[in-house]
Amino acid sequence: MSHYDLAVVGAGIVGLAHALAAVKRGKRVVVIDRDARAVGASIRNFGFVTVTGQQAGQAWERAMRSREIWDEVAPAAGIPVIHRGLAVVARSPEALAVLEAFLATPMGKACRLLSAEDALQRYPVLRPEGVTGCLWSPHERRVESRDAISQLTAYLVSLGVTVMPGTLVKAVEPPAVETTAGVVRADACVICPGDDFLSLFPERIAAYGLRRSKLHMLRLASQPAHWKLPGSVMSDLSLVRYLGYAELPAAAALRARLEREKPQALANGIHLIVVQSADGSLVVGDSHHYDNPPDPFASDAVDRIILDCAHEVLDIPNPQVIERWTGVYASSAERLALVDSPRDAVRVVMVTSGTGASTGFAIGEEVIADLFGAHAENAQAVTRTETDC
Repeated sequence: MSHYDLAVVGAGIVGLAHALAAVKRGKRVVVIDRDARAVGASIRNFGFVTVTGQQAGQAWERAMRSREIWDEVAPAAGIPVIHRGLAVVARSPEALAVLEAFLATPMGKACRLLSAEDALQRYPVLRPEGVTGCLWSPHERRVESRDAISQLTAYLVSLGVTVMPGTLVKAVEPPAVETTAGVVRADACVICPGDDFLSLFPERIAAYGLRRSKLHMLRLASQPAHWKLPGSVMSDLSLVRYLGYAELPAAAALRARLEREKPQALANGIHLIVVQSADGSLVVGDSHHYDNPPDPFASDAVDRIILDCAHEVLDIPNPQVIERWTGVYASSAERLALVDSPRDAVRVVMVTSGTGASTGFAIGEEVIADLFGAHAENAQAVTRTETDC
């Protein structure tokens, strides 16, 4: 039986990020997941690697580093980058003030603020009513998450990672990892359980007081060939949710306005994100409802609020909804991510802010450096491409 340097439990984006960081150091890695294929939060999202708007400090730095790794890995793994960049459309003077304040911070580097006239000229897909300006960020990336997870997994296999799908891990006590397929031998283990709070080290996870967040997502039909988003699109509601904006003093006035004008959107945790797929269809969302566990039902009323927000910002020629789904992820009111150490050679890693695709690669590097030492040994080269940032 093979003996591994590292066993990763969980084959979502966070687990795969740890496998990548370890194999780049020349480590022997096995990834174990109870599902036969990815079906969780890692594929039920926008595929949006978000930098701009992440909380100042560690979260923003992790997002920047993770974006760099996406730029290295995506071409090597054959993962198409559907579009690059982010347009944050301000629809009120208060929103414009938040964007101006953001641009004055270190996080505004390489971003630019467009006037309403410039934004409408550059991005004719925008509705002109109410636009006061637009922040353009070059930092963001968009991949098709439904495909990217399996493509990343295949790439890791090509680098020598062993993958064990459809296998439940029952206990972890390095060098023994007990599974439904027998005992796997590994010197260290990283557990990335997503929103599973009970299977492994439940008492450790319970101490963090986590809850689950349910979100609504929709796909609109393919748009005409001439209709193209400039990148991912957000608007005023995102400025009071993403902490990089919401923690700026200028955001208080915007929140007060939105509480008057969009109370139902705020009550349902709605903020607008719209991205476009290679086939021209649009992914639109999202909302946030918290419970343990959240109910499995998706309210049409919530979807209608999301769609109304999209139609306020974008002139969408083909608004037909062709898919609806929900996603669930672990959430914390106190932290954006956690790394717990129940054993010397074991780490439990959870992204508790819905930003696994945006920050997971950097977190993986940090955790692997902690487990195996700060300097990579026998690091494998990964193809790097030019970026527009």
